[in-house]
Amino acid sequence: MQKKPISGRMHGAAQKSKHELYPSLTMWQRGLRRLRRDRPTMAAIFTVLGFAVISLLAPLVSAALNVDPNEIDVTNNYAPLFSEGHLLGTDELGRDHLSRLLYGGQVSLGIAFSAALLSLAIGLPIGVFAGYYGGKLDDFINWFIITLNSIPFLYLLAIISALLSPLPLTFVVILGTLGWTGTTRLVRAEAYSLKQREFVIAAQALGASKLRLMFQHIVPNIFSLLIVSLALAMGSLILTESALSFIGFGIKAPTPTWGNMLSGGFDYMRRAPHLLVLPGMLIAITVFCFYLIGDGLRDAFDPKIAD
Repeated sequence: MQKKPISGRMHGAAQKSKHELYPSLTMWQRGLRRLRRDRPTMAAIFTVLGFAVISLLAPLVSAALNVDPNEIDVTNNYAPLFSEGHLLGTDELGRDHLSRLLYGGQVSLGIAFSAALLSLAIGLPIGVFAGYYGGKLDDFINWFIITLNSIPFLYLLAIISALLSPLPLTFVVILGTLGWTGTTRLVRAEAYSLKQREFVIAAQALGASKLRLMFQHIVPNIFSLLIVSLALAMGSLILTESALSFIGFGIKAPTPTWGNMLSGGFDYMRRAPHLLVLPGMLIAITVFCFYLIGDGLRDAFDPKIAD
């Protein structure tokens, strides 16, 4: 008796989509699997984590190298790279440049992360309420956002920084309370779309309260979008802090940040170019990595992209 060919059956199995082969995978599992395969994004994540860890270990590194970021030695200023006792040279006052870069990373990355979280904490509930309720509340929030965004952001920050004490905590509050509008618009649009979905309507029919609908049904479904927004915001905030420090409205010395170190190194770029190049490179690499991370996260958690 002639056997039936099995090639057609095998071919049909091979044609199954990956969603059918892995039906138990959640959106987060699919997104993390895509992210692990995205080498540029993973490299950017490890680079930023490396900068953050080394900056947090700044006291240990300074103690191991027996240097103090605020110790002045005018007899050894403008020391070049790989000088004795100073791996990355010294600045115009003879302070160790490596230790100041590490402590500056603590401040710059800390400001960016804290201000991004604060803007997210402000923009998320406002955007959810505006998108869910709509009507006059939505109109008022949109009017306020448009009015606030019509003021040049950098000029507004410069005025507030000139009036208030330019401390790291002050910068976190200023940047966080002025940078929530983009998050609010993003969340508002998603909340308006999700409130019309079947699962929200079904939960509402079962008697769920409005707060429960917003924060237990709508917010979890835009969480991946918020992570992307957070990564992009951190890159923008590092640039903003650097720009303010460069024009003289940022955090003042002796507290080091990458922004004020870049500003200070600009005056001595011919005599000691490393004072300008090194903080500029750290800012550029970090901001590029954050934008790369945001773009990779957006692709990883986009349901329209097939595995």
